[in-house]
Amino acid sequence: MDLKLLPQQQLKVTPKQIAANYILQLSSLELQDVINQELQENPALDLDEIQVCPLCGQPLAGRVCVNCFGIGNRPYKGGDDIETEPLEGTSLMQRDEEEDELDPIVRAEAEQTLAEYLSWNTRVLLAQRLHPVAEYIIGNLNDNGYLEIPIEEIAKTMKVSVADATETLRTIQSIEPWGIGARDTRECLLIQIDHLAEIGEEIPEHARAIVGEHIRELGEHKYGDIAQALRITRDEVQSAGDWVKQSLNPYPAHAFAAGPDGTSIGGRQVALRPDVIIQKNERGDFEVEVIESRRFSLRVNPVYRQLVGQLQAARSAGAAAPEMTDDERQHIRQYVTRAKFFIDNINQRRQTIARITDVIVECQLEFLEKGVQSLRPLTRAEVGERIGMHESTVSRATAGKFVLLPAGEVIPFSTFFTASLGVKDVIKGIIDAEDRSRPYSDQEIVEKLREDHGIRLARRTVAKYREELQILPARLRKR
Repeated sequence: MDLKLLPQQQLKVTPKQIAANYILQLSSLELQDVINQELQENPALDLDEIQVCPLCGQPLAGRVCVNCFGIGNRPYKGGDDIETEPLEGTSLMQRDEEEDELDPIVRAEAEQTLAEYLSWNTRVLLAQRLHPVAEYIIGNLNDNGYLEIPIEEIAKTMKVSVADATETLRTIQSIEPWGIGARDTRECLLIQIDHLAEIGEEIPEHARAIVGEHIRELGEHKYGDIAQALRITRDEVQSAGDWVKQSLNPYPAHAFAAGPDGTSIGGRQVALRPDVIIQKNERGDFEVEVIESRRFSLRVNPVYRQLVGQLQAARSAGAAAPEMTDDERQHIRQYVTRAKFFIDNINQRRQTIARITDVIVECQLEFLEKGVQSLRPLTRAEVGERIGMHESTVSRATAGKFVLLPAGEVIPFSTFFTASLGVKDVIKGIIDAEDRSRPYSDQEIVEKLREDHGIRLARRTVAKYREELQILPARLRKR
């Protein structure tokens, strides 16, 4: 037996790679929190004092972004000329309202979760002894905003009376979006009808009775049965049903979360914060910009940079180091290195997201030009192969991030990888154009997809997409 030294290659993940991957997967808001924390902990890291709009990234000349001011979320085109005068034709009242809409404090409210929003309101409306009961109820709401546990169980668990638990639930149900805390769809819609009546909205004569007594038949479009039970005409039932469909929302929690259309609680417009802007240049080509480069401008603190420069110059010249203790020298080197390390990771994140978006734009040109029906099948693995990255890196870089399209719509990155969206849009168009007296069956939709659009799908796939679009089967769509 003897000892030998043999060369061997090993693949190891460095601390810098771990930190870079962590920063890459953060959303824009999470990244801002991490940067704020690093600025507090590292005295050698500085944030440039130039204020920028948190939405489009344009430098702010005052309190309001002149790029977003009054014209929506239009991407910043660049340039040094910043208007400081109010836009022509804008009244003082309009400017004040839009100024509030763009105020960071007002924006902060829009960034709350539904649970945080409800919790804040119930603490204002309820006695302190009922706050834990409200938190328990809020914590047990499902994704649609419904309460799935009995009020008696809540009272028993929280050791309060049924009356106190009921009072707490009624308070939650009185908070917009209306219908939150309902036990089922019927109660949800009735709560909304009551609130609309309170604010003076005109309610169709039989709408409350139809929702309260015949919600199942209404969902199944059995207008004749409802008309017979309530002794009214079929047209009256039809009219009330159309009003319910247009004016009420059976998924109240969805009214809070800002979606791609930018709507939020109470129908108020809330601009999503895009991470990337895709826009057309003067030549008609698409350009990509990662706008966090405008939001976060980091640098090494000038004092620390000067001190570390003196240390390096003294060491190179063999001269005596500036007068400072070993601990001070260690402090300077440690925090300057940490600051550079952090800035490099932020820059690498920006470059990675930009490269991935460039490939996506190249692959989805028709989607950007023509809309969702032209969305082609694209996988994260294909994007990774084109730029020499692993699929997991592409997934981390795009998860939880949003893109502002040239049309002004903000969409999640995941949309580019969901080819079925285009097919779903075609299916929805076919059903919207059908004769409701004889709606298409799933098999007939399969045939129309093949004959009119060249799309080949199985009947069960069409049924699956139809259900995901929350469209009833043919027998329930018939009028």
